[in-house]
Amino acid sequence: MEQVKENKMGTAPILKLIVTMSLPAMFSMLVQALYNVVDSIFVSNYDPDALTAVSLAFPIQILIISVGVGTGVGINSLVSRRLGEGKKEAANKAAAHGILLGIICGVVFAILGALFTKLFFEGFTDNQKVIDFGSSYIYIVMFGSISVFLQINVEKTLQATGNMMYPMLFQLSGAITNIIFDPILIFGLFGFPELGVAGAALATVMGQTVAMSLSLYIFFKKSHDVEIKLKGFKYDAKTVKEIYKVGLPSIIMQSIGAILTTSLNLILIGFSESAVSVLGVYYKLQSFVFMPVFGLTQGIMPIIGFNFGARKRKRMMDALKIGTVGALIILTLGMLVFVTIPDKLLAIFEANDEVMSIGVVAFRTIAFSFLPAAVGIMFSTMFQAIGMGTKSLWISILRQLVLILPAAYFLSKIGLEYVWFAFPFAEAIALLVAIWMMILVYKNHLKTIPLGE
Repeated sequence: MEQVKENKMGTAPILKLIVTMSLPAMFSMLVQALYNVVDSIFVSNYDPDALTAVSLAFPIQILIISVGVGTGVGINSLVSRRLGEGKKEAANKAAAHGILLGIICGVVFAILGALFTKLFFEGFTDNQKVIDFGSSYIYIVMFGSISVFLQINVEKTLQATGNMMYPMLFQLSGAITNIIFDPILIFGLFGFPELGVAGAALATVMGQTVAMSLSLYIFFKKSHDVEIKLKGFKYDAKTVKEIYKVGLPSIIMQSIGAILTTSLNLILIGFSESAVSVLGVYYKLQSFVFMPVFGLTQGIMPIIGFNFGARKRKRMMDALKIGTVGALIILTLGMLVFVTIPDKLLAIFEANDEVMSIGVVAFRTIAFSFLPAAVGIMFSTMFQAIGMGTKSLWISILRQLVLILPAAYFLSKIGLEYVWFAFPFAEAIALLVAIWMMILVYKNHLKTIPLGE
């Protein structure tokens, strides 16, 4: 076995380890959520139709992030497991393939953006203003998506080694750049041209490019537990297969969110464009609640994966327990905010009377899905960390396709205010299935692992 230096993920006290590894990711994810919301706030102030266009465009952005994060999750899981097993060269090989996969994904999305962007928006509305706004926004985002893929893959590789500070800096640099240039390019400040919605997209790509540039510089110029040697690189199909064994279920799982949002938009636009705007605003605002939880999972996943590879069951289960409690606390606070002050949240986006009346009911109803979601997210993290991503996929399919969509469709026949009940209903049922899966995984795969230190 290759000799590697002692890694803190296998020895440090679990609570302290989770705090030190998760806080930077949670902070950076909050900033990420902030610039997503700021983007929509500026757009809503520019033109009401622009907010509808960005809301319709949101599923495509979900798809881009799904492919990026899913691939990154596969890299993270493989690198952390190989490091836990003491196989540094295998970890290095996985990291090198991450760079290649990032480039390939960026090229594919740029081509798709050029071919299908306008057709996508024409499928929802004949409002030419919305079509033009949405098409210009998404075309720019898709053309510049290579920055997203490369930055995420480097970020997930470093997180797999236990390094959470550099990934935080990557995301902060991108978010700050976006926040600064959003109003400048949308409204044409300081001598810049007024680009409107296209300016919001350009600011987003600028932020992503800054984050990617910093990530590549740090990765290749600084010393890490994994390293990439481009000279002599050889494509290895087995490594890619191992990455996507976990990554593909994660991609599909998160892409289902794009399918869900698109389908819900088709249901909601039958009532009004305001209902579509409400869903778009909800997804932007709920990111403030869920992004910290996803930051928590970024800290916990490599800990579980490393200790799974190192055969230390107690450390794995302690990480899962602490993570679940943390997620419950965060989402309970989020639920209280959405239930008690939904009108103040909507007012941030200059909501008119129709958006306000629809949104208050929607926010209060959907908020009750937060608590079961907390446990489900942590169980999915466990499955992904130990290389069983397909279980997370089945839970996601159950929740978002088998349960939410049919429920939303049938409830829409009763009235718009009933559509939102599909969210807590689906989360509750999916949680029961996740608990059942977790029990089976523990009995069949984890119980025989030694307790370890």
